[in-house]
Amino acid sequence: MWNTIFPYLLTGISVGGQYALIAIGYTMVYGILRLINFAHGDVFMVAGIVMVYMAASGMPLWLCIPLVLIVTALVGFLIERVAYKPLRSAPRMSAMISAIGVSYTLQNLVLYITGGLNQLYPTIPWISDSVTLFGATTKMVTLVTPVLTILLVVGLVLLINHTKIGMAMRAVSRDFETSQLMGIKINSVISMTFVIGTFLAGVASILYFTNYTTVIQTSGAMPGLKAFVAAVFGGIGSIPGAVVGAFIIGIAENIIKGLDIILFKLGVIASPIGLATFSDAFTFALLIVILAVKPTGLFGEKTTDKV
Repeated sequence: MWNTIFPYLLTGISVGGQYALIAIGYTMVYGILRLINFAHGDVFMVAGIVMVYMAASGMPLWLCIPLVLIVTALVGFLIERVAYKPLRSAPRMSAMISAIGVSYTLQNLVLYITGGLNQLYPTIPWISDSVTLFGATTKMVTLVTPVLTILLVVGLVLLINHTKIGMAMRAVSRDFETSQLMGIKINSVISMTFVIGTFLAGVASILYFTNYTTVIQTSGAMPGLKAFVAAVFGGIGSIPGAVVGAFIIGIAENIIKGLDIILFKLGVIASPIGLATFSDAFTFALLIVILAVKPTGLFGEKTTDKV
């Protein structure tokens, strides 16, 4: 029984770590701007495309990886400055519509560049290698992802709690207007938030596309949506909540994918009945349940509107 479940559990933890790195970007931006950055999943996809073209140019992978992360962070910075900063004082709906516009712009730009053809992601040495753990064969990236995710989250929490920019982020997330009156450079804080969020999405793209080795213009849609669900599930605005929500969703999703085989080996069903089809639906059904039962999410705090 354990040998049947373990590979799916292992994959679920890995996928959960990748969702977590994307979800942090959603939750950080929402925590400060109260904006759902719908273009975030597409930035994740752009990071994959940039890696494909850099590797195809003959550039060594040890140089491609840091350059991809820098370019991804730069894309996040430019999106904030071009699409969101001019709308700082506009109604929140305007910024949300702008985010959707950025999302489709990135998708169509990549469609134009690639012609809509699948782009093969380069094989990254070591993390693409196969490894056997407790009888389950998987890629090294599956084992690296949760460890790297935890290290990055710990580093981010330390940055937020023990640095000047982190203190400014916490102040702005608590009270935007008062922080501005106290002399905090709001634009710098918001830009740094986007840079950190998109940098982590770039890391997630390297880990994700090492497992799922083709990239197209819509590759960021489903991971982005699931990461958003994870952020809402954990309590959007809470970094620990986003991480916990992502791991729960990743594990549950992959257990459902293997449910047919698990039930078949237990003798519960005589043959597979296609339960894996519902693995994506489960994520969004879970979102509906959470919003109905606890709208603020697992770690979310109730907010009181000021009069």
